[in-house]
Amino acid sequence: MAAILKRVLLGLRDAPVHGSPTGPGAWTASKLGGIPDALPTVAAPRPVCQRCGQPLALVVQVYCPLEGSPFHRLLHVFACACPGCSTGGARSWKVFRSQCLQVPEREAQDAQKQENSLAAEDWCEGADDWGSDTEEAPSPQLTLDFGNDASSAKDVDWTARLQDLRLQDAVLGAAHPVPPGLPLFLPYYICVADEDDYRDFVNLDHAHSLLRDYQQREGIAMDQLLSQSLPNDGDEKYEKTIIKSGDQTFYKFMKRIAACQEQILRYSWSGEPLFLTCPTSEVTELPACSQCGGQRIFEFQLMPALVSMLKSANLGLSVEFGTILVYTCEKSCWPPNHQTPMEEFCIIQEDPDELLFK
Repeated sequence: MAAILKRVLLGLRDAPVHGSPTGPGAWTASKLGGIPDALPTVAAPRPVCQRCGQPLALVVQVYCPLEGSPFHRLLHVFACACPGCSTGGARSWKVFRSQCLQVPEREAQDAQKQENSLAAEDWCEGADDWGSDTEEAPSPQLTLDFGNDASSAKDVDWTARLQDLRLQDAVLGAAHPVPPGLPLFLPYYICVADEDDYRDFVNLDHAHSLLRDYQQREGIAMDQLLSQSLPNDGDEKYEKTIIKSGDQTFYKFMKRIAACQEQILRYSWSGEPLFLTCPTSEVTELPACSQCGGQRIFEFQLMPALVSMLKSANLGLSVEFGTILVYTCEKSCWPPNHQTPMEEFCIIQEDPDELLFK
């Protein structure tokens, strides 16, 4: 029996965040950079680097509530932008999950029971709703913007198939208090697209060019591999060319992202990550949830294109990585009246040839 493929949603950089949005329009927004927004009853995470002790910079904020759940759900990914910590691994990266009930407090007990009974397939049913799913304020203005793909995608009924693609928060409140010396990347909203909708617009020219550069550096015979088509339902076949497993992994990664080279995030709750290099034992030995003891599952990953989009608002900051794999509690547990973010787990895969993504 063929494996059931999980839906994959792509995050793309959208419009800059202007001013200092507050309220539901701020914390229901997915964005890169800026200051982490806090849910109404949960404090915003303010982590520090375990290597150098300096405050970590917000890399992405992802609003990803569970379909049918009474909880708002927000994930934050942080990294140390100090030059000496660019290769600090997990000690220089942190992931936090925050949740709060949308229902009145008196219904908290019933809501928690409902949350615990949700099936895995309920996740991501509304994951393209990253930007807005709140009853406490009107939905933000939504527009469509697919950058370089806009002209080729104009005949697709995106409005009917995708929701909340751009977040134009009209509420500009008082500026967030920024602690002195807090590292910041310039904030941009993240819009969402379904990976399947890009398969009709695949252009492998760029991927082929990058792979030829890789061939020259590594001395790998790629010509036969480049003649292969995109994988079909996971049934990818390689010609009988003897190559290292690491090169197969890298090539598979490049082929998969060729359809949408500007993707900065891939979301697939309980799906399969797209590895850039051969996975290590970390992937099969994930630590259990520190709160409930349950297992963690893959939720999303940050992509190489994000590196060049992280522009510092101060201090000339930068981070380097290949891909960041984020794993979260399968039950998305959240004790009643909990008010502090829960730390989750991430795996850092370095870029095997960082020049390819410059």
